[in-house]
Amino acid sequence: MSSALDRLPSSFLRQLPKAELHLHLEGAIEPATLLELRQRHGDRITLSEVDQLYLYNDFQGFLLAFKNITEHLRTPEDYELIAYRLMQRLKEENVLHAEVYVSVGVCLWRKQDFAAIFEGLDRGRMRGARDFGISLLWIFDAVRQLGPEAAQNVFELAVRYHDREVVGIGIGGDELKAPPELFRDAYAWAADHGMRLTAHAGETGPPESVWGALNLRAERIGHGLTAFHDPDLVEELAQRQVPVEICITSNLRTGLCPNVADHPAKSYFDQGVMITLNSDDPAIFGTTLAREYQLAQQAFAFTDEHLRELARNSFEASFLPAEKKLEFLNLFDAAAAR
Repeated sequence: MSSALDRLPSSFLRQLPKAELHLHLEGAIEPATLLELRQRHGDRITLSEVDQLYLYNDFQGFLLAFKNITEHLRTPEDYELIAYRLMQRLKEENVLHAEVYVSVGVCLWRKQDFAAIFEGLDRGRMRGARDFGISLLWIFDAVRQLGPEAAQNVFELAVRYHDREVVGIGIGGDELKAPPELFRDAYAWAADHGMRLTAHAGETGPPESVWGALNLRAERIGHGLTAFHDPDLVEELAQRQVPVEICITSNLRTGLCPNVADHPAKSYFDQGVMITLNSDDPAIFGTTLAREYQLAQQAFAFTDEHLRELARNSFEASFLPAEKKLEFLNLFDAAAAR
């Protein structure tokens, strides 16, 4: 697999118009950008020392690496830079629209001044929109193992900034330590206040975790890796056309999926589940969205037509307002017809 992926993704995959729906801002910080931030803060450090922060062996190690990287985000200007750099990368991948998770739960846990941080994020987004023509919406992510009260605080901030491109809420982190049921009231509150709902589910947790997310009225499922163990669940996802945000490299690199042949992405697709491809934490997992498409093509024999369908799904499953979504779908159909 690795030798095939040493090649750059084909021009078809790079040029295919795409949206990305499962992408963590902090997990997209390239080591070179983190080095720049740390030098800006007066740290004497080399790139090889920064690279050490990105090393891990399993899912718990990955969570620790993610935490260690976020420790170096201190000022609104830091957040402005990483938002802008992310949009620059998206432009290179021909990603026209992205819905990006921000670990607001981590900011609050660190007692950072989130109002100031949000201004930095917003400046970065606006500059990126101007310079790269990228559409970007934010999803505020709570850390599930910090509990429902902490999640409620995150969701209240999402509502506060709803009119500034914050479209939805989610819960990430360790499913086994905090099942979805704990968050029923917080999710109901967020939905009542106009938020769109996502949840990481079936990544480390069993199929019951995905059922739990559906019971929270989650409109999209992040990962859904373990759903295949329950045929009734797969049928439910297919029948209701609940989008599943598939992150193949992420599941392989964290060791949650032993090898690519075991990944259920193609099986879901064949059973009519609406899947999208995503890079999750691209800088930590050493991937890009075009590479995820390349991997799907090489591992599962997805045809160009299949990949067009997955790319179209990514716009279809977005939380864009109806008229904006239609605009992107028309744009996609015109580009795909060439």
